[in-house]
Amino acid sequence: MLDYNQVKSPCYVLDENRLRGNMKILEDIQKRTGVKIICALKGYSFWRSFPIIAEYLPGATASSLNEARLAKEEMGKEVHVFAPAYEDDEIDQILALADHITFNSFSQWVRFKGKALKAKVSCGIRVNPQYSTVETDLYNPCGKFSRLGVTEKEFKPELLDGIEGLHFHALCEQDVDALEGVLAAFESHFGRYLEQIKWVNFGGGHHITRKDYHRERLVTVLNEFKARHPNLQIIMEPGEAIGWQTGELVATVADLVHNEMDIAILNVSVSAHMPDCLEMPYRPNIIGADLPGVKKYTYKLAGNTCLAGDQLGDFSFDEPLKVGDKIIFEDMIHYTMVKTTFFNGVRHPNIGMFDKQGHFKLLHEFTYEQYKEKL
Repeated sequence: MLDYNQVKSPCYVLDENRLRGNMKILEDIQKRTGVKIICALKGYSFWRSFPIIAEYLPGATASSLNEARLAKEEMGKEVHVFAPAYEDDEIDQILALADHITFNSFSQWVRFKGKALKAKVSCGIRVNPQYSTVETDLYNPCGKFSRLGVTEKEFKPELLDGIEGLHFHALCEQDVDALEGVLAAFESHFGRYLEQIKWVNFGGGHHITRKDYHRERLVTVLNEFKARHPNLQIIMEPGEAIGWQTGELVATVADLVHNEMDIAILNVSVSAHMPDCLEMPYRPNIIGADLPGVKKYTYKLAGNTCLAGDQLGDFSFDEPLKVGDKIIFEDMIHYTMVKTTFFNGVRHPNIGMFDKQGHFKLLHEFTYEQYKEKL
């Protein structure tokens, strides 16, 4: 059991042992299938842990120049890049960093083809298989009117000269059955082009490290696809599967107020530090807490900004909360941590890590200057 009393709140805390546990699962999948699994920085960018990830995975995938530079400088392995659009003043820098680059449209490919081929970067086109079981529109890359990827109707095979790969992304924290459905649609729409390319990127959203994910079925599906298309290198780029259940956000009760019910104001903000809870939306787990009314004392938990909706919902506890009590939010190291803001200028949570022996180390404490320079 980790000793959170070592942690100065507020703080995002990574557990090295749990991260390595996830890495070993992904490493096993790679060994049994020959698939490359790379870390998607959009979902997991805790760069101080990149040396650990580099022990297991061949590289990372970036969605911007900044992410590509971070991957190159801090992981130092393969860098794959996809962005909805590249710009003239950044494309040269991106190509200097990238090993693979995926273009979102044929117009972007035509615009930058000369530079990409001169840079000897492996180039791909993102396609839209027009199949998805993602329920939340905000996270559905294959939804109606999606700008992400080329549909079969808009595909231009006459422009494939120089293209070495196809890339699709249609999942969001899903099991292998969702991947099977996407693969069937992908092969139906684009299968006739697979013999002339070298790689296919299955994108992210694969919840491989989740306890109930059907990993044996995944191995079968990947090996069956490889048997059908032995010329292809398969790439997967999960983000949440890297950081799934590897760390917490440690908060503190800053004040207690009452307005028809008890309300605990924390020293973190839901909107600034846990935005996925409002976007998805989802209810995070809290160590020692339960649904309202299950335990004896129920509180509404709220953030410390002036936004009226900066509230998380109602939770119950065995004992009454006191100012200074720690509130430990589980599973806050992937997407949630990546999306944080400096809204309202409230103190941004520190960043820390428990090593293999359970010793806590504070890695970064945010400053006023960092807040100011963002504005």
